[in-house]
Amino acid sequence: MSMNKVALVTGGTRGIGKAISIALHENGYKVIANYLSSPDAAKSFSQETGIAVKQWDVSNFSASSIALKEIQKEFGDVNILVNNAGITSDRMMHKMDLESWQSVLHVNLFSCFNICSAVINKMRENNYGRIVNISSINALTGQLGQTNYSASKAGILGFTKALARESANKNITVNAIAPGYINTEMTRKMPKEVLEKLVEQIPVGRIGDADDIARAVLFLIDEKASFITGNTLSVNGGMYMF
Repeated sequence: MSMNKVALVTGGTRGIGKAISIALHENGYKVIANYLSSPDAAKSFSQETGIAVKQWDVSNFSASSIALKEIQKEFGDVNILVNNAGITSDRMMHKMDLESWQSVLHVNLFSCFNICSAVINKMRENNYGRIVNISSINALTGQLGQTNYSASKAGILGFTKALARESANKNITVNAIAPGYINTEMTRKMPKEVLEKLVEQIPVGRIGDADDIARAVLFLIDEKASFITGNTLSVNGGMYMF
């Protein structure tokens, strides 16, 4: 690519985001990994990997706008964006409070708007961009105790398709990845017997690694993947096929 390969990964210092940041870095991209909490962990991640880290709340529109202006000044235009930041706040609907609903929607879905709106004009100007939004298997299947999470991750799929249509004539692709159950902090907190039951439902017989998602990102952001846009790539070991 003739232009700078500048990649931003939100929630990019832990779990799936960390694997994506490292994979991009190893493939020659200049990576900026966003984070919100655990500054010490982010600092040591940066020292270990040489990946730049930047702290701000992606659910905050003005904070995102300011952060992206700073990133552009320091690194140049962001032409690869991975919207990965996400939280859960699981409760059955009849017990869910407004805070649990709003916080999950703001971090998981509103952040996609906040960050995309800060980079899309430059991508259009440069006639190039790759956007990958991380959704979830639970956007496709629904999940008990996750009306908020499932709604936020399903919203990402509609957002992805609409933005893909708007951006296709500017050589900007917009795709989503829907991970299945992946070996992260979140799944490691699950009781052993629950995890074993889950694995029984996965045809390949294991839960995924964060690297499985990172490889899918590398595929979608490749310069030669220009004919793939508006798609949802399920990386779930065959747990849900559609």
